[in-house]
Amino acid sequence: MENYVNRYYITEVDRYPDTIYCHHAVMGEKFIPEHSHRKGQFLYTEGGVVYLNTPEQSYFLPARHYIWIPAGVLHSIHPSTPEVIMRNLYFPVSDSDDVFYARTAIYPVNDLLMELMMFTNRWNGNIRPEDESRYSIAKAFKMLLPELGRDALPLALPYPDDPRLVKIVDYLDKHIADNLGFKHLADRFGISERSLARLFQKELNMSFIQYFTILRMLKGLKLLLDDKLSINEVATKVGYSSLPTFSNTFTKIIGVRPSEYVKHRGLWYS
Repeated sequence: MENYVNRYYITEVDRYPDTIYCHHAVMGEKFIPEHSHRKGQFLYTEGGVVYLNTPEQSYFLPARHYIWIPAGVLHSIHPSTPEVIMRNLYFPVSDSDDVFYARTAIYPVNDLLMELMMFTNRWNGNIRPEDESRYSIAKAFKMLLPELGRDALPLALPYPDDPRLVKIVDYLDKHIADNLGFKHLADRFGISERSLARLFQKELNMSFIQYFTILRMLKGLKLLLDDKLSINEVATKVGYSSLPTFSNTFTKIIGVRPSEYVKHRGLWYS
């Protein structure tokens, strides 16, 4: 595996339209600027948390998960540390592609996918169709994704455009531990509860409760993984007085129990 990301590999991804491009490397830098590919991208990371931004949303990619980025989607990559390892596979677009490949989303990685992905660790660069063995394995990897990734996880938050909501979500981010009610929020920003509810649905396509819950869980995940806090400490810092309630909500949103992250984070981040 390469010791760092040579960002020129990004231009190599689309050099040959019919190849599958494979790239495993330590990032070695704080971010990869906004770019896009003519191929669909499978991205798995280890060694730290990664934020991936598109013009519409900010995605939070934790350990044991991958993100699928459709062809043509502008995105930038921001790791929590330059030591993050990226494992990328880039696939040509096909007319017969499942609708799965048209959506940017995050999915958990199961043992089968992990084994196949680690098998590709010996490859780097273009895998050509005439290299039947490697190409068939890589193509099978892509074809498995819709079958294994039926349930995308909501590990993303959209950006609001309305100036009122920009201020409100910034306030929520800074008061993540507070027991904020909807009425309190409406009164503080001088807007009726009905108008505020409509604003959340129109701008973010989710309710206040949905947004604040996901925000809390993403903050909690960061505290678990980056700050190495205990589950009890994390629950308190994101506003939960009941540990079971926090744990159950975390599991529903993130797809893995917080105890599993605490148990395995040394393995995922060593």
